[in-house]
Formats: sequence, structure tokens, C-alpha cells
Amino acid sequence: MDKSKFSLESETVHADHPKNDPFGSHVMPIYQTSTFQFNSVEDGRKFFAQEEGGATHSYSRLGNPTVDRLEAILARLEGSGLPDSDDISALAFSSGMAAISTTLIAMAKEGAVVSQPALYGCTGQFLKEEAPELGIKTHFLDLNDLDVLDKVLMENPEVKVIYAETIANPTMEVANISAIADLAEAYDITFIVDNTFGTPYHVRPMEHGADIVVHSATKYLNGHGTLIGGAVIGRNSLFEEFNLATFRKNLGGVMSPFEAWLLLNGLKTFNLRMERHAENTIKVAEYLEQHGAVSKVFYPGLESHSDYELASDIFDSGYGGVLSFELKGGFEAGVELMENVVLCTLAVSLGTADTLIQHPASMTHSVMDEDLRLQAGITDGLVRLAVGIENIDDIIADLKQALPEVEPATV
Repeated sequence: MDKSKFSLESETVHADHPKNDPFGSHVMPIYQTSTFQFNSVEDGRKFFAQEEGGATHSYSRLGNPTVDRLEAILARLEGSGLPDSDDISALAFSSGMAAISTTLIAMAKEGAVVSQPALYGCTGQFLKEEAPELGIKTHFLDLNDLDVLDKVLMENPEVKVIYAETIANPTMEVANISAIADLAEAYDITFIVDNTFGTPYHVRPMEHGADIVVHSATKYLNGHGTLIGGAVIGRNSLFEEFNLATFRKNLGGVMSPFEAWLLLNGLKTFNLRMERHAENTIKVAEYLEQHGAVSKVFYPGLESHSDYELASDIFDSGYGGVLSFELKGGFEAGVELMENVVLCTLAVSLGTADTLIQHPASMTHSVMDEDLRLQAGITDGLVRLAVGIENIDDIIADLKQALPEVEPATV
């Protein structure tokens, strides 16, 4: 029986099992080499001529067996539910930003992008500062306001890409992927979705009409905070149309074999980790919603969240492992909380086994234009919490002792 016919839960456990390894290795070896030797001149000639029967690899920036194996698994994770899943491929990058910037440069060159205001800080900075220097203009707007989106697309025929995050960072707004995809298709525009927060455990954007999915593989796909990596997943025809592999090759943001090997190992526990992240996060969200020092909790798994019904329609098995909340005390209260936590780790990023806490206004989004930051809802008192897989009682106890002692909130 073909292993690809098993469930993804089983397939990810076997993600790093090599195919036809000559030495019978139980896990995928790290092919830690820059170059590969040819058996003959003819072997090399056929490789560069892209003819069958030649060498399979020549140089690790062009392809590597460890990276190849990872890419096959990532394509399966995001594309398994599609009728043309065999036409889905993945490209692994040296970082999430390498994946994002390379894809935008390749697909939006000499054109424009439409994107939401609330974005990962470096993505927003790239679109606002670097992209214009490369001839790429960006229109920032609420993508879920479909009438406004339709009007912008109609009035700006130079738009080539719509770029969204499944769950906005860090305001936790959920993209109406299906509706946005319909407009993208109507205007013949490429629709790219960053699914780092959603993960293919919860939602697979291509099943809802997205053309391309990008990831910071640093986060939940790895799960242990041990590497920096990125990925782009999409149909082969679209990769070929935009020469995405060539852009990656020439811009150079290629994942190394060691990072690919770490990712393959991390994927073994992907499903178990995501289940626990989601279970813990909803409980933390419910606790914070009752706390007197907190004015608002942003988590799509709460019925109070504006996108709860939308999230419930498109998400499977939970709502992710990240939430944010607004402190009544503003900037100073955010800093005080950061200084008082004990179990929670004061660190940027997300998706690690331990709980990470950070203050966007003074940390990840401090590089963002202040007006754009406030427009995106990233206020001075907003705190982002990436809930880990620790004992839930310990996580809540740490937050309880670190937050100001005030009367419970009325919800």
C-alpha cells in the first residue's frame, strides 16, 4: 500500500523516512554537501539538459535530497484535499521572509499588491518600504470588506497579487478566503495566503480557492524553535508561469539540508502539538476574557470574536495557538506584564513548545509606521501570547500572578 494513502496524521510521523535509501537509514539522512559528483560527462550533460536518465542533483542551491523530501511532505500537508493534489509542489526557503519576498517579487513585479494593514511586521515593512523601490505598489485595506476590495481591483488594473494572512498578525482577524478568492479569480489576480498562524492542521487555504500558500516554517511546522525556514506551496503550472524556482535559485534564499532535516523531525509531532496548542489556547483566552485588567481578547475561537462564525466555517480541529489581548493600562501595563512573567518566555516568534509572550508596540511591530500600526489595530496595550503545550494550569497561574490584581471583568 502506498504510504501517501494513509492519513496525514500517520504520514507526518513517517515524514522523515527516506525512500530507497541505499543504506537502509530509518530517518532521512542529511545530505550536507554543496555539490554532487557525476558518474560521467554524459550524466552531467543530461542533468543540465533536463533529460531523463542523467544525474538527479548537481548543486544544493539547485536541489538537495533532504530538502526534496521535505518539500514533498509540505506539498502533501497543504494540498492533500485537492482533486489535483499530484500537481501541488512546495519550495523550501531559508526563512519565511525569503519565501514571502521572493514570491512577491516574482509574482507582482511591475505591478501592485492589495493587502491587509495588519501583517507580520517585516512583511508590512517590505511592502511599504522596499517593494516600492522595486516598482511594486501596495494598497492596504480591509480585505474582508468585499465591496471596497472589488472597487480597488476595478480601479487599479495594475494589481497582480492579493496578499492575506489566514489569521492576521497580531490582531487575530480571519480572512474570508473563499470570498477573496472569488474576486481574485474574477480579476485574474494571484491570491497568496500566509498560513503560518492557521497551519494546515486547522485550515488549508488552497481548498478555499487560494493560489499560493506561504509559511514561516520556523514556527509550527518545526515546533521546537531550532531553525529558521520558509516554504511556498502551489500548483506546478503557477510556479512555472512565474519562474519561482529560478527566482529562488538566483536570489539565493534556499533552505539548507540541516534545516530541512530538523523540519522533517519536527513534523513527526505536528498533529499532536497542534492539538495541544489549540486546547490550551482556548482555555487561556476564556481566562483572560474574565480578567479585570484585560479590556479585550482577540482569538477566533471565542464567540465574542467578530470572525468567530467565519473561523468556525473554515477551520478544522481548533483555532490555532496564538491570541492577543488588550491591557487597560496601555503601554506601561504591557511592559510591566513582560517583566513579571515566570513560566512564559519573553520572546518573539511563535509555534514553540513553550509559551512565548511579547509586546508588539515595543517589539515586533516597532519597525512599522505608527499610523499604519494603529490603523491595523496594533495599539500600545496589545499583548501577543503564543500558547505552548505546557500544563494549562501552570500557564494560567503564571498569567494570574503577573497581571495586576483587579476586579474580574464583566463580559
